[in-house]
Amino acid sequence: MDLRQTINDGGLEVYYQPCLGLQDNRITGCEALVRWRHPQRGMISPAEFIPIAEDTGLINQLGEWVLTTACMEAATWPDDIRLAVNVSPVQFRSGTLALKVIAALAASGLAASRLELEITEAVLIRDDDAALAVLHQLRAIGVRIALDDFGTGYSSLSYLQRFPFDKIKIDRCFVTDIGAPEGSASIVEAVVNIAAARRMTTTAEGVETEAQRDLLRALGCSEMQGYLFSAPKPAADVRRLLLAHRQGPEAASPGRSRKRKPVAGTA
Repeated sequence: MDLRQTINDGGLEVYYQPCLGLQDNRITGCEALVRWRHPQRGMISPAEFIPIAEDTGLINQLGEWVLTTACMEAATWPDDIRLAVNVSPVQFRSGTLALKVIAALAASGLAASRLELEITEAVLIRDDDAALAVLHQLRAIGVRIALDDFGTGYSSLSYLQRFPFDKIKIDRCFVTDIGAPEGSASIVEAVVNIAAARRMTTTAEGVETEAQRDLLRALGCSEMQGYLFSAPKPAADVRRLLLAHRQGPEAASPGRSRKRKPVAGTA
């Protein structure tokens, strides 16, 4: 009931976490992440309220608001900066996702090519034929499609065969121990090679140390996202970060010395 009221009252916020190109240290885009600042409970993690929104069906209303709000914000960014928005399996099953994407793009004036929708394998598991049909609808609009949390589900390779994703996001669980003996470096390298062979880019999530960044770069990963460069930020702070970054990447590296723990997030 609290979440329903908050959505109706406009009490949620959208934060944005930059994605950095590993070869040129340029910001390539930002991921939209919803936040709930509760008046009594403080900041509530999306890991707590997103499942509730999905179980109750509120995720359709919440997801549409995040998509529209984020597109409006991204339309104010430089033209070479993309926006990534997470899409829930429940939104896929609603049958109206493509129409809502078209509406958000039209209302904001954001070019379809600058919007990237992130999905997980959960979208495809129950009825992959229907989900693939929706993905092709979205691709026809011109938006990019990224497969999130790659390697943590069941049938990743078959999905890569059946749909030409634009990007694979490497889950933080593979980044955390990438430099350890018997760690995940070989797995990450395999994912990068598969993506390259299929003309997809790769983004490593949860990068917190320079050693992780350097190894990812050496393995050929395209992009990184994590607290090493920047935590998720409110819209006004991201605008300032993008402005500073256009003056030089080194001027816009606010998170290089931070070792804060990330807050789980999804839109």
